[in-house]
Amino acid sequence: MDKNLAKQKILLLRKELEYHNQLYYNKHKNEISDYEYDQKMNNLIDLEKKFPEFNSMNSPSIRVGGKITREFKTIKHSSPMLSLSNTYSEEEIDDFDKRVKKILKINEIEYTCELKFDGVALSIIYSKGKFVRAVTRGDGKKGDEISNNVITIKSLPLEINNDTPEYFEVRGEVFLSKLNFERINKLKIKNNEIAFSNPRNAASGSLKMQNSSIVSKRNLNCYIYSLICENSNIKTHEKSLNYLKKIGFNIPDTYKKCNSINDVKKYIQSWKNKRFSLGVETDGIVIKVNNLYYQKILGNTSKSPRWAIAYKYKAENSKTKIIDIKYQVGRTGAITPVAILNPVQLSGSIVKRASLHNSNEIKRLDIRINDTVIIEKGGEIIPKITGVEINKRAINSSILAFITSCPACGTPLKKIDKQANHYCLNHNKCKPQILGKIEHFISKSAMNIEHIGPETIKGLLNNNIIKDISDLYKIQYENIINLEFKINKNDKIRSLKNKSCKNILTSIKNSKNQPFSNLLFGLGIRYVGKTTAEKLTSYFKNIDTLINASFDEIIFVDEIGDKIADSIISYFSNKENLKLIKRLKTSGLIFHENQSKNESNENKLRDLNFVISGTFTNYSREEIKNEIIINGGKVSSSLSSKTNYLLTGKNIGPKKEIKAIELNIKILSEKDFIKMI
Repeated sequence: MDKNLAKQKILLLRKELEYHNQLYYNKHKNEISDYEYDQKMNNLIDLEKKFPEFNSMNSPSIRVGGKITREFKTIKHSSPMLSLSNTYSEEEIDDFDKRVKKILKINEIEYTCELKFDGVALSIIYSKGKFVRAVTRGDGKKGDEISNNVITIKSLPLEINNDTPEYFEVRGEVFLSKLNFERINKLKIKNNEIAFSNPRNAASGSLKMQNSSIVSKRNLNCYIYSLICENSNIKTHEKSLNYLKKIGFNIPDTYKKCNSINDVKKYIQSWKNKRFSLGVETDGIVIKVNNLYYQKILGNTSKSPRWAIAYKYKAENSKTKIIDIKYQVGRTGAITPVAILNPVQLSGSIVKRASLHNSNEIKRLDIRINDTVIIEKGGEIIPKITGVEINKRAINSSILAFITSCPACGTPLKKIDKQANHYCLNHNKCKPQILGKIEHFISKSAMNIEHIGPETIKGLLNNNIIKDISDLYKIQYENIINLEFKINKNDKIRSLKNKSCKNILTSIKNSKNQPFSNLLFGLGIRYVGKTTAEKLTSYFKNIDTLINASFDEIIFVDEIGDKIADSIISYFSNKENLKLIKRLKTSGLIFHENQSKNESNENKLRDLNFVISGTFTNYSREEIKNEIIINGGKVSSSLSSKTNYLLTGKNIGPKKEIKAIELNIKILSEKDFIKMI
């Protein structure tokens, strides 16, 4: 075939196939049979093989997959992918409405309501109308790039021919339909494989598979629910959804603009039972302030947007018996009682266990072995016991006595003042605690040591190759080659071979380059989460300054309270912890902030507190924040008497300007800031 003719044929087939994809997946219509579709796809694949010079990343042929992804690259989100606050009653919806109106100082407000589909959140980037990459939510700040798997989703456009912004982002929910979920599980059972517990887990597991051709066969789908674009003329969320639908994205027909909170309640009621007739699992309703400018004024907390909330329908419940109570030991030494249940079907999955949290919860519910209990899924996800059927209790039933010693090491338990939990204080010798600390230390958000799973850690501990996290950096090849460990409850034995050993050692070596904040988080100090670790390392600069800091110095750090300060001082008062840090220092780990600029630069903004608002010409929000920190300053999320400057860009919320004037805080432009540094 002539090259020009081949090119024309390839372009025509691509256009036809993409048209049928959008028609079938987004509009639920069929104009050709599956056989005709497959014939066209096979013709395209054949032509692309014969004429590889015409291959394109946006061809529908790549939907069949075939790429192998050995490792998923971590990508930082342009803006955080926050989780929604949940509400379960009309009273809480009214409270949300009152808060919104109070902040905005208006009496009436429009909302957009959407069904909350039970899937996996995803960020997708487009440039010049073409798909660039797809990234998971991850920890909210950064996620894994899973582009090879996402391009197999046929409802997602890879190239948009309509007029679109130069660069934009959409966010959506990847899901597996009920029908496809049943089909996959039937196949798994037929092949003697473990079936998925629910569609969400199946979708999540599919997106992280290494072979995209297998992902393609799962027939994942994706609903888009958000547009992020700086230079957009769109003023409302409803119009953004209409626009996304117009240019080819899969937007469900279930969203609706509501003129008042009463209309929102009517929408919620209308879908209470109707949602079960849909072909996809739902777990509630998302309520969003419709006006996008109002959304900017309302802003976010560190975890959730203030302009949106999720309403969750009353959870499905079921009854079953408690067979036994087991006690788990966490990495902090906290003892968690767990009810072992007679297996029961609940919200699409089999429930066998439910956490009882602590001794107070056992007393509150008067839980006893052999009791018949009512269980439901909190937010339709986590199983919990909500009540006991006392009338079905055996006459000889006895009150459950909470254990007095650690189930793992036998150490007497201690209940700390004002806390509900019992603790095993044998931190350095209790195996579950050591295992938990190492798992936390090597996690992606901490030291990101790959190729080591929980069973491998157990093997290293059981063979006395490691005793704590510092021993990871002493491991030699000869210590672990052919190391045997159990990999499941059937006691199947696996051993480490040459490639696995080398991967482990390389990953341990690479972890030495992790920043100070990751290392501090990885130490597992109680109440010191990822964000807290970043604030502490940014302020104190190195571990020795933090170790020697007083209570008053620690609580001076933005958003650090008494409980965190007490925990930090307690941790560094322990001689064993100080010895551990000394061993980690000797191994070459980074216990100081990155000295990327000279000392004079680092002192330019020393002891100055900034709050950032608006969008900037020369920096992204994250870049300008980093510039402040590198130059010795501190960044807070809210204005207070401690704030020195409100750094403003375009589209600043008027409320922040008013508050800055009231608190006599200097308002700084981007141009003035550049002069300062």
